[in-house]
Amino acid sequence: MRKKWIIGLLILVVLLIAGLGFAGNYFYDVAVAINQKDFIEAADVDGDYDPKDPWLEEKKWYDEVNREKLSIESADGLKLSGVYIAGEPTSKKVAVLAHGYAGSLEQMAPYVKLYHDMGFNVLVPDARGHGTSEGDYIGFGWHERKDYLQWIQLMIDKVGEDAELALFGISMGGATVMNVSGEDLPSNVKVIVEDCGYSSLTGELAYQLKDMYDLPAFPLIPVTSLVTKVRSNYWFGEADTVEQVKKNKVPMLFIHGAEDKFVPTEMVYDVYETNSSTKELYIAPNADHADSYEENKEEYKQKVQDFVQSYIPD
Repeated sequence: MRKKWIIGLLILVVLLIAGLGFAGNYFYDVAVAINQKDFIEAADVDGDYDPKDPWLEEKKWYDEVNREKLSIESADGLKLSGVYIAGEPTSKKVAVLAHGYAGSLEQMAPYVKLYHDMGFNVLVPDARGHGTSEGDYIGFGWHERKDYLQWIQLMIDKVGEDAELALFGISMGGATVMNVSGEDLPSNVKVIVEDCGYSSLTGELAYQLKDMYDLPAFPLIPVTSLVTKVRSNYWFGEADTVEQVKKNKVPMLFIHGAEDKFVPTEMVYDVYETNSSTKELYIAPNADHADSYEENKEEYKQKVQDFVQSYIPD
């Protein structure tokens, strides 16, 4: 009788492990692997213009402006691509932009023009595994932070040792530049602007697991983190934006939509409060995720200009 009980228990344990393994790989494919993300609205980048598009003029400008293709090789051997839009020939100002999750540099037209209009040369990379950059997984701004250190150095080499850099990122790109802020940055980096980045990867994924599937974080997040470590060489817990921002010494503007339901608005207070450098916080009225600029064009533009030009003046 006892033998049957032990066998039954072992079978139950094996089935439980197999089930968790399946679930971990499923959620890895949903969140981390490079594929079509059905829960993310695909951006229209086919060159057709919608006359009702609030960014119509910015997109037309972006499509016509001269671009230079640049690339780097990441520390793990990936070819990463970006485009460089030059400003005035004598300008030493460079804005390095970071796009969002499952996006690409082609979606950054409004922000490229915003910084270009402020007199910046602008670099927009495709994150690893996005756009034309190589890679088969999403690093959620953690692996990307090292890539951005290389992009920063490339800009210093290109523009000169007296280059003055601003970093900007939206959504996952916001988390990327916040993660970069905790690294040993060259003094050329004068200011950082993050828009709707998450305060920790574990927290964001737990929020999405509950919101999309009504499932608890445990044990699915730890199991998926293990799968991610095996398949992509990082734990979710490593990508702790709060811990990176604690080390930041660069002035930073934090932006978040007041109605953000994808990266909940309360996350911005976690990173804002832990940051010890000069800082400002802008909670954009009526704005959902990554909509702060669209919903508050003039105010958003003024907030960014005032903060950035305080540290990189004309």
